[in-house]
Amino acid sequence: MGNIFHGERVRLRGVEESDFEHYFAWEQDTDGSRMDYEIWFPTSTTSRREWVQSQARVTGEGDTFRFTIATLDAVVVGSLNTHTVNRRNGTFSYGFFIDANHRRKGYASDALRILFRYFFHERGYQKVNAEVFAFNEPSMRMHEHFGFTLEGRLRRMIFTQGQHHDALIYGMTREEFETKHL
Repeated sequence: MGNIFHGERVRLRGVEESDFEHYFAWEQDTDGSRMDYEIWFPTSTTSRREWVQSQARVTGEGDTFRFTIATLDAVVVGSLNTHTVNRRNGTFSYGFFIDANHRRKGYASDALRILFRYFFHERGYQKVNAEVFAFNEPSMRMHEHFGFTLEGRLRRMIFTQGQHHDALIYGMTREEFETKHL
């Protein structure tokens, strides 16, 4: 018997309180934080622990959820979350972070295949959107290789390292996903 949240390289699972050390360490990765969303003020271990505990209690209400990405032999390698969920239109967005020591090993692509298969085939969504910062070339390449279409560019939307950068909007329909990945 299979598990829909298991892929070829990784599995998606809920956040556990024991994941605290990973999430706290990832927060210390300035370059990773910049590419993921933004560099936040340093938080205390107490604050980060409370946040992880709150994430461990999330049930996926409204199809917004944070997954921990772990290899099939249980090594935690990253995080994946859904957001900007619109059930009426059948669209959703996501964000992910892969630990610097585990990048370029296919973990992100495998995690996305699992997530999209679930959202398209079990939750009834018809399109996924992603925002990628124009300075994040590895993410741009990954999305394009995965089969996303560049649908637009929002100019000067992100400020980091003393300058403004564009945000690139990628999209993939259910049919495009199925053609490339099933």
